[in-house]
Amino acid sequence: MTTNIEVTDVSHEVTSVDIPAVVAGLRKTFASGRTRSVEWRRGQLQALEKLMTENEAEIADALQQDLGRKPFEAWLADIASTAAEAHDAAKNVGRWMRRKYRMLELSQLPGRGWIEYEPYGTVLIIGAWNFPFALTLGPAVGAIAAGNTVLLKPSEVAPASSALMARLVPRYLDNDAIAVIEGDGAVSQALIEQGFDRLCFTGGTEIGRKVYQTAAAHLTPVTLELGGKSPVIVAADADIDVAAKRIAWTKLINSGQICIAPDYVLADASIRDELVTKIGDAVATFEAGGSGGKRIVNERHFGRLTSALAATKGTVTVGGGSDAATIEIEPTVVVDPALDEPLMTDEIFGPILPIVTVRNLDEAIAFVNARPKPLAAYLFTKTKSVRERVIKEVPAGGMLVNQLLFQFSTSKLPFGGVGPSGTGAYHGRFGFEEFSHRKSVLTKPTRPDLSAIIYPPYTEKAWKLARRLF
Repeated sequence: MTTNIEVTDVSHEVTSVDIPAVVAGLRKTFASGRTRSVEWRRGQLQALEKLMTENEAEIADALQQDLGRKPFEAWLADIASTAAEAHDAAKNVGRWMRRKYRMLELSQLPGRGWIEYEPYGTVLIIGAWNFPFALTLGPAVGAIAAGNTVLLKPSEVAPASSALMARLVPRYLDNDAIAVIEGDGAVSQALIEQGFDRLCFTGGTEIGRKVYQTAAAHLTPVTLELGGKSPVIVAADADIDVAAKRIAWTKLINSGQICIAPDYVLADASIRDELVTKIGDAVATFEAGGSGGKRIVNERHFGRLTSALAATKGTVTVGGGSDAATIEIEPTVVVDPALDEPLMTDEIFGPILPIVTVRNLDEAIAFVNARPKPLAAYLFTKTKSVRERVIKEVPAGGMLVNQLLFQFSTSKLPFGGVGPSGTGAYHGRFGFEEFSHRKSVLTKPTRPDLSAIIYPPYTEKAWKLARRLF
């Protein structure tokens, strides 16, 4: 049966996409075997790097249209990170593909065993709107490095970026192996129902659950990069000057619309007031000359954020204003909101920062652990013992000490969530392995046939020897 989906693009033109035909074409290309060679993988990764670097101005312009992103932030977060990821994979994919031999037990000798990295087949990647290129093409790096064919579904909430990706990908990458389909949630649903060999979704936890449920019907293995309320613990011994600047800077990037943004701060009571003051000073410095507000992606999210701010029982010490005409919200700091209000129960995803006072480190750790496991956890401290305790006692997808966000931009560490903040991880070799099936291979010689000891009839002598071996 053919499923034709009508898609309205950024210019409001309606087109029809035959989803099964597109997927069938990708499967046919994979079956041909051409994506398995190291030459194809390396060539596509190099082309992806060029796509990002040669179109920097257009990409920055699309991000400005969609998100009001400054050119430097567009380059740092979407362009540089994706290009670096592709460059690293192109450089190392040949080494990653090598068989990984394993030492066998005595009972398995003579023989050889190894892990063969095998591509899954055809992979679906559903990207997010807040970093449209990094969170769509970034995961694609791992999928391509692993030798899969790939279907990219960028977010319709960032229409200029989606349209640009749909235009650039066919210009740079193998059209028979890597495709882009634009559209809304109905398109994503129709795609998942095709039963891909692997699926990667980036987005909110509630939508992630629905994606997981739909994929489960086809037993499609999934990678989910979700989110949650990422805490920042500021210990009594922290460098408050540096902590304030780094927290403020990261909360302002992309208007706080980042899955690993600091969602709330747990500040030791002894340094709480100083931290609040210095975060306010940092915001004033960083936003000098600006419009006074941070652009929110659309009216729905603007309404959600302003409603949460209106409902707060905390003390607004910085900002608090908003402009519905421009869908902008001032960078805002709220001290000690009620723990049952939206600012403390829902992921904020905006330029609003609650600061909660805690009496000591014990209370901070207990506070985080009483809530769902976050995608990221942050700590500011000068003390090794404090650092080691938080690392060991606070579960999270990833942790960063004395800085924020940079755990996303390294290809040397895996990036992913745990529990409700996600499943699976990618970046660098970890992305290659995430999109590869680790196939176990065991080979045995036929002569001499040492298996004779386990053939019937089972003699007492054979049993004694088998007990020693096995």
